[in-house]
Amino acid sequence: MNFLLEIGTEEIPHWMIPGALKQLSKLDLLGATPQVEATPRRLVVRATGVPERTPDQEQIVKGPPVSAGEKAAAGFAKKQGVDASELRESGGYWEARKRIPGCGAAQILAETLPRSILAIQWPKTMYWTAKNGPRFIRPIRWLVALLEGQVIPFEIAGVPSGNLTRGHRQLGSSSIPVTIEDYERKLRDNFVLLSSEERRRKIEKEAAALGARIDPDLLETLTFITEYPAAIRGGFDPAFLELPSEVLTTVMKHHQKYFSVEPQPGVLAPAFVAVMNTSGDPAGLVRRGHERVLRARFNDARFFWNADQRKKLAERVEDLKKVTFHARLGSYFEKTQRVVALVGELDGGEYGRRAALLSKADLTTEMVKEFPELQGVVGGLYARAQGEAEPVARAIYEHYKPVSMEDAIPSTREGQLVSLADKLDTLRECFRIGMIPSGSKDPFALRRAAQGVVKILVEAKLPYDFYALLSPELTDFMRERVQYYFREVRGFKYDEVNAVLAASRGTLADVEQRLAALAQVRPTEDFEPLAASFKRIRNILKQAGFEPDGPLQESLLEPGPERDLYDAYQRVRARIQGAGYRAALEGIASLRPSVDRFFDKVLVNAGDPALRVNRLTLLSELLTEFSTIADFSEIVPSGEQK
Repeated sequence: MNFLLEIGTEEIPHWMIPGALKQLSKLDLLGATPQVEATPRRLVVRATGVPERTPDQEQIVKGPPVSAGEKAAAGFAKKQGVDASELRESGGYWEARKRIPGCGAAQILAETLPRSILAIQWPKTMYWTAKNGPRFIRPIRWLVALLEGQVIPFEIAGVPSGNLTRGHRQLGSSSIPVTIEDYERKLRDNFVLLSSEERRRKIEKEAAALGARIDPDLLETLTFITEYPAAIRGGFDPAFLELPSEVLTTVMKHHQKYFSVEPQPGVLAPAFVAVMNTSGDPAGLVRRGHERVLRARFNDARFFWNADQRKKLAERVEDLKKVTFHARLGSYFEKTQRVVALVGELDGGEYGRRAALLSKADLTTEMVKEFPELQGVVGGLYARAQGEAEPVARAIYEHYKPVSMEDAIPSTREGQLVSLADKLDTLRECFRIGMIPSGSKDPFALRRAAQGVVKILVEAKLPYDFYALLSPELTDFMRERVQYYFREVRGFKYDEVNAVLAASRGTLADVEQRLAALAQVRPTEDFEPLAASFKRIRNILKQAGFEPDGPLQESLLEPGPERDLYDAYQRVRARIQGAGYRAALEGIASLRPSVDRFFDKVLVNAGDPALRVNRLTLLSELLTEFSTIADFSEIVPSGEQK
């Protein structure tokens, strides 16, 4: 059967919608696969193939022991609604087999849907009926719940389910009877495009035709704040182009949700493209309203720019004593001093230390107070305008990067070191006072800071021992971030990452080189079987509780597979000295035939104690010598991976 659920609400914040859809895509529809969509005012779930009813089931109920007698058995049978003759004996106890008839899908969904809807996890929720009433992201105003042609009956906060939806708030009807078959068409007739992909394409096509530079993040935002989008172009006074383009585009994007217009890459035109949630603007009233608002915002930005220039960044550093970093961690002035010191420890040079000193000074400017999205960027622009050296200005400008795994790292070494030191300081200090992310709670964005540290260290190939940069409290947390980066961002297999991290205590750039070599050599014929043998060696040594207390005795090696393995081990050892990681791994893999013959023909746990110790010593030396690039015992054969 076909199913439709629409949760009609007041406008939902755009950034919360994808998370809600992800949860609704897991809705239990008795085995049918949910298909989800949303606009700002509605969350929609549709499905085909919902079974009419659940199948009958048989339930086995354990009863009293047989030794309790016939009276106990009869009482048990009566309680279970079966005849005593139908009881079966199992393991000395009576069992009753009960047939539980299936249930109609409409009845099940009427019971489960209200709970499922209210179980959606939101960053914030609200009451809208009474303090003890249900909570949701916004008030629920209507509910459509249909199974084939029938309404699934339930209610939430006094709102009953039915077959009435609502169109566009201004352009459509407020009461539209629908069926599953005509639902999407009737929404379209009432100026609601249900498909987010259709809205996205419409915005992109119309905005591009008007000269907009399509910003993917803004496009996503506009998709989920409109139900019937239409693009219009407006203009502004070219005199505003005297302001830095970063200021203008930030005002347009973050505050007004406008696309900028760039005839050439990086060259702004005195124009913008806005996206309305309406069918058109034939008289230009909406356009003129947008132009009026943008002019006021640009005037504010120009005032802040001019006012801020009266005080140099260097003079603002002292003002950071009045800006709190965290109640328990002091001011941004104190944080700045720590970052400067750390950049010095990292050999950041004069420019690096100067950039670190000035990096947070723009937090005291009027521009950043009004447009906080510009912090760092404004500092870099002001530093350049005030005559600071270009490496200093560029480092300040970029020191918040990367803000995501998709974002680039700072482009200069000074910027990389200031960013690294800033993020490390935040991590160290927060962990020092026990402010550690848990679950979805991460108010200081420490996971993002940690990922930035890893990304910078790897992609800038910085020569610092990773673990030496960390406080003890940070080690496990940061190791998880390294694993995530190499697995999810760089695409290495989880066991390869574990194998290399188990053997490496150096730089993350070195970890990357090891992983690349391991991934190249892994498909070769001998590698995975040899890795399995190394795992066997580790298990043998562990079970024996063996720790070598002396060198291997060559005189005790028996001719044949044992001596052959030792000779092959010595040859490979000599050959890979100073070789690159790939060549070394290929050399190690070539030991596979010798290792196989050893295990086939040689009894490690020999009766002679001297022979047994010598053979365990040989295996221990093999494991130690050839696990310096990666711990092969961590490799999981391809056929066994989940």
